[in-house]
Amino acid sequence: MPATPLGVRRAAVVFIFITVALDVLALGVMIPVLPKLVLGFQGGDSAGAASWYGWFAAVFAAMQFLCSPLLGALSDRFGRRPVILLSNLGLGLDYIVMALAPNLWVLFAGRVFAGMTSASISTANAYIADVTPAEKRAAAFGMLGAAFGLGFVIGPALGGLLGSIDQRLPFWVAAGLSLLNFAYGWFILPESLPKERRAPFAWRGASPLGALRFLRAHAGVAPLAAIGFLSQLAHMSLPAIFVLYADYRYGWSEWQVGIALAAVGVSSALVQGGLVRCLVPRYGEVRMLRIGLLAGALGFLLYGFAPSAAWIWLAIPVMASWGFATPSMQGLLSRRVAATEQGRLQGALTSLTGMAGIFGPFLFTQLFAAAIRHPQAWHMPGVAFYLAATLLALALLLAFRHAR
Repeated sequence: MPATPLGVRRAAVVFIFITVALDVLALGVMIPVLPKLVLGFQGGDSAGAASWYGWFAAVFAAMQFLCSPLLGALSDRFGRRPVILLSNLGLGLDYIVMALAPNLWVLFAGRVFAGMTSASISTANAYIADVTPAEKRAAAFGMLGAAFGLGFVIGPALGGLLGSIDQRLPFWVAAGLSLLNFAYGWFILPESLPKERRAPFAWRGASPLGALRFLRAHAGVAPLAAIGFLSQLAHMSLPAIFVLYADYRYGWSEWQVGIALAAVGVSSALVQGGLVRCLVPRYGEVRMLRIGLLAGALGFLLYGFAPSAAWIWLAIPVMASWGFATPSMQGLLSRRVAATEQGRLQGALTSLTGMAGIFGPFLFTQLFAAAIRHPQAWHMPGVAFYLAATLLALALLLAFRHAR
């Protein structure tokens, strides 16, 4: 594999960082207003709106599960640039459709298409693998994790502010960000995958089942992918129940929850955007993967046990150290497949994330509900976080056994 010039590599990584940050920001600005828009279409029926919103979340994750392997395979065949650009363009047009949606079904269709186009994040990861030496990929993947953190800190706050002006305004802003991203990439983003390193496209390998077969076909890949799946499944407990949990146990208001989530995002961004770059090269991806998984398990145990709100604040920096795990895992995985298969690898990993997004919210919300429904008989409100800690403990065992 010919070396990528240092200046080109840095410019490309910066662009991908901005691309992911803008994509996540565009998704984040809708978080405060989408449930209320659904509620409005339901005529104020909260129960009906909650049911519909659950389907919105599930179909978004399902589309990522189905489409990520396809986009990854297409990027291996035609290059990363066209897939990233078309995804940004499609996402921008989709937000316009959602901004103009006259009824719930059009809004739902927009959410389906958003799940399909946002699956391009797997192609962004493949781009990073193309232009970054193997020993520096964990740091580059950590920068993408930092972009996620910053996007989800700024996005919901901006969305709440815009939504207070007009309920549809966040969708227009999200559309503008995605289309700006498309224009930026059209003029600046170079192709990272030369024609001689591209792989033929096959429908059999572009499906979720094909993605699973791909993971099993490469030595050492399936156990690391299983670690990633368990980690993503554990993570689903946070968006699923954290707000409800904080309200139930500590009576937190919206602004208290918002401050805590902002602290989580900033802490994660500092770890993945800064400490990963310093510590992973020094101590190695395997060791930092194990440290990250251990920190995440301890953080969830602290969340579940926390007898007072002060314990939550103690747990946040511990939980932030979980951010060492994913960049280290992706760095290890990217070494185990050929340059012609990085798109399929990242597509398969994003597909597993989509699978976790389908089942995780239902699992953790139902467990939390069962834990508090009959407090006289069985009262353990933190049990969902204990389950998340157990999942990370299983991932840690796999890391000790298979991560080399």
